[in-house]
Amino acid sequence: MVGRRPRLVFWSAHDRAHRGKPGFLRRSRLRTFHQYRDRDEEAAFPHGPRGADRAKRGKRSDTKDANALRAAERRRADLKCKVLDGMRGFDVAGLDRQFRKSDDDLKRIPNKQLRRIYHAQNETLDAWLEVDAVVYAVADDIIDSMNPDADRDGVAERRMPLQDSLGAVEAFLPPEHIQKRARDLKHARWAINVNVAANIVLLVAKLASLRSSPSLSLAASTADSALDLFCTLIVYGTNRAVAWRVRALQLKYPVGRRRLEPIGILVFSVIMVVSFGHILQESVSKLVPGGARNVAALPPVAIAAMAANAVIKGLIGLGCRHVQTTQVRALVQDCKTDVYFNIASLLFPLIGVAADVWWLDPVGASLLALFVTVDWTETCIRNVSRLTGSNVGDALQKKLMYLAFRFSPVVEGFKSLTAYHAGDGVWVELDILLDEATPLPTAHDVAETLQYCYEGLQEVDRAFVTVDYSTLGPTGHSVT
Repeated sequence: MVGRRPRLVFWSAHDRAHRGKPGFLRRSRLRTFHQYRDRDEEAAFPHGPRGADRAKRGKRSDTKDANALRAAERRRADLKCKVLDGMRGFDVAGLDRQFRKSDDDLKRIPNKQLRRIYHAQNETLDAWLEVDAVVYAVADDIIDSMNPDADRDGVAERRMPLQDSLGAVEAFLPPEHIQKRARDLKHARWAINVNVAANIVLLVAKLASLRSSPSLSLAASTADSALDLFCTLIVYGTNRAVAWRVRALQLKYPVGRRRLEPIGILVFSVIMVVSFGHILQESVSKLVPGGARNVAALPPVAIAAMAANAVIKGLIGLGCRHVQTTQVRALVQDCKTDVYFNIASLLFPLIGVAADVWWLDPVGASLLALFVTVDWTETCIRNVSRLTGSNVGDALQKKLMYLAFRFSPVVEGFKSLTAYHAGDGVWVELDILLDEATPLPTAHDVAETLQYCYEGLQEVDRAFVTVDYSTLGPTGHSVT
C-alpha cells in the first residue's frame, strides 16, 4: 500500500477570491483529497486499473442504453401495429358504401319515421369515418412522442411530434379535417361581421321610422334589432376573449376560456326574455278596456327596413346552418327568429290598417313577444344545463364509445365511459381494463394515446383515461 504523500496546495485566482467564504476550506480539502487519492493510485498502478474499469463500465452502459432503445422501439412498433392495423377487419369504408343512403334516396322514402332512421344511420357512418380518420392521423405521431429519451442520457434520440406542435393535436389531423375547421371558423367570422353591419343599418332605419309610427309591432321589431346588435357584440367579445393567448390568462385559466361563449349567450338570453316580457306587458295593456283604440300605420321606411331585415337574416342563416359552434348556432337561431319576427311584424299592422282592425297590432306584438320569450327561455335553460354538466346526447355517446372500441386490440375491456358538457365543449372520462402484468410504459402509452385521440375530436375539450386491472372495485370518483 502506498501512503499519501504531502503535497503543496497552490491556490488559484478563483480560490483566492473565495477563500474567506463559509465552507470554502472544507470544499478545498475534499478537492485536494481526491486529487491526492487519484495521483497515489496512479503511482501504485501504473497500468491504470481505474481507466480499465471506466472503459468496462462505459461498454456496459452503452450496451444497456442500446438495449433500452431497442426495447422502446419494439414497444412503440408493436403498439402502432395493434392500434393502426388491429381493426382492419372492421371495414368502416365498406360499411359506408354498403349502407349509406344518398340524399336522393332519402327523399324518395315516403315514411318519415323510416327516413329519420336512415338519416341517423348516415350520421353514425359519418361519425365512425371521422373517428377512424382521427385515429389513423393522430395515434402514429402520439406514440412516436412517447419516451424520446429511452436511455435517459438527457438527449432525445427520436423526433417528438407532439412537443414540436406545442401540444396541439389538431396539427396531426387529416388535411380535410383541418380545412373544414378553418372553413367553419371563417364562416363564423363572416357571419358575425355581416350580422353586426346588418343590425346597425336596420336598427338606424327602424329607429327613424319609430318616430313617425306608434305601432307596437314596429316597437317590438326595433327592440329585437337592438338586442340582436347587443347579442352580436357579446358573441364577438367572448370570441375574442377566448382567442387571446396572453400568458397571464393562460396561467389563470389553465384549461382555456371556452365556457365564456355559453355564458355570453346565457346573459343575452336573460336580457331577451326580460325585454320582451316588457313588450308583452305593453301590448296587453292596450287590449284591456281603457286602452288606446287607434290603428297604427307603418311608414314606407319601416316596411322597407323590416322586409330587408327578413331577407338579410334569412341569407345569413342559410349560409351558416352547417357550422356547429355555439356562437354560430346562436346566430342561426337568432336569424331564424328574426325572419319570422319581421314578417309577422310587417303583416299584422298592414292587415290591421287595410281591414281597419285596431286590435291586430297589439295582438300581433303580444304573440311575437310570447314567441321570442319562449324561444330564448329554452336557449337559456339549455345553456344552464350545459354549464352545470349535463350528459351528452346518444349520438355523441355512441361516437365516443366507437373510439374506445377502436383500441380493443390493446386493451382487455372498458369499465366505464362518462361524457358530459363543460360549457360548449365535452369532457370525457374513460376507465380501461388492462392485464395486471402489463408493463407500466405500455399502460401509459395506451392510455395517453387514447386520451389524445379523444381530444382530437372537435366536440371534446378534455379527456381523462384511467387504467384498471379488475372489473370490480372503486369506480374512480367519490359520489357527490
